[in-house]
Amino acid sequence: QVQLVESGGGLVQAGGSLRLSCTASGSLVNINSVGWYRQGTENQRDLVAHITTAGETKYVDSVRGRFTMSRDSTKNTVYLQMNSLKPEDTGVYFCRMEILVVSHLQPYVYWGQGTQVTVSS
Repeated sequence: QVQLVESGGGLVQAGGSLRLSCTASGSLVNINSVGWYRQGTENQRDLVAHITTAGETKYVDSVRGRFTMSRDSTKNTVYLQMNSLKPEDTGVYFCRMEILVVSHLQPYVYWGQGTQVTVSS
């Protein structure tokens, strides 16, 4: 089994910063691609940032230049550094990992439990 644990959310004023973390543990062999998703009031999860196994990152236009995604393979952890936060960044942030698990030939998708980010104006 694999578990994902997120941390780092909170309440911050506009212009402030937060760093989210997502750590995988359990019987995993390798973490492939990872995405950070934001769920707003519509209960729809929208991709915000993505990182490949090779470390290549992509961002949606609304966060490009303000958010930075990174990964530390030695810790099975990915990060989302969020700077210059805006009220519209408010939501529950979920990490999604494609993980190759011990004794399986294909990767499976796992989701973190979500962490609330609230940006006040």
